[in-house]
Amino acid sequence: MSTLELKSSLHRLIDEVQDSKTLKAIHTLLSKKETIEVDFWDELPDAQKASVERGIAQADKGEFKSHKEVMKKYQK
Repeated sequence: MSTLELKSSLHRLIDEVQDSKTLKAIHTLLSKKETIEVDFWDELPDAQKASVERGIAQADKGEFKSHKEVMKKYQK
């Protein structure tokens, strides 16, 4: 879908909306001039971050099983 087609489709959809709550939500969304990019890492709880970091440290030390090894174990 081209940009022009997408805009046309959005105009048509907005014209069909009768609910003011929905229109206000669309207005809020489209009024944002800048997109705030959030790194998912910053949103993780500390316990999950610590768990990921432990896993990375273990992998760095060679303390892991390959995907092939795990699949072999569970194919039975």
